[in-house]
Amino acid sequence: MLRDLLTPDWLLGTSLAHLPLQKLVDRGIRALVLDVDRTLLPRRQATMPVQAEVWLRHARERMPLHLLSNNPSRRRIGAVADTMGLPYTTSAGKPRRAALRKVLQDLALPPAQVALVGDRLFTDVLVGNRMGLFTVLVKPIDPDGEPCRQDRLQNLELRMARWVGSVPG
Repeated sequence: MLRDLLTPDWLLGTSLAHLPLQKLVDRGIRALVLDVDRTLLPRRQATMPVQAEVWLRHARERMPLHLLSNNPSRRRIGAVADTMGLPYTTSAGKPRRAALRKVLQDLALPPAQVALVGDRLFTDVLVGNRMGLFTVLVKPIDPDGEPCRQDRLQNLELRMARWVGSVPG
């Protein structure tokens, strides 16, 4: 049902840079699939904020990570991945499942032990839920690594999800 597919397992009221990794580990999460645009990289920027980079380095020490982006730019997404020494996928086509299936195959973990973290309900949360992953919706990131104060796209998606009963008001 659409309502279930649009409901994140964790609606985090802040950006990725403030996501407490230990809470994911405590839930049995053993790997992370991360969206890039507006989750790790602010809008129209090519470098990660220091807070996001510190978080990513810490996360990489604790578990396998994979960057999964709908962005077709191998140069932009690849630059972030190469800086951090991470595998990545561009042109993922989320919410289609094909790219995520390959990532899960490479991770060799059951979907319930993998979390997908992103800023979009209709791409990140939807594909993660379709595949049985633990889904985390974060606020889009600003250039300082803080949550964007006003994000029209995420706010619109949240209003639409509330309308179908997915996300509490």
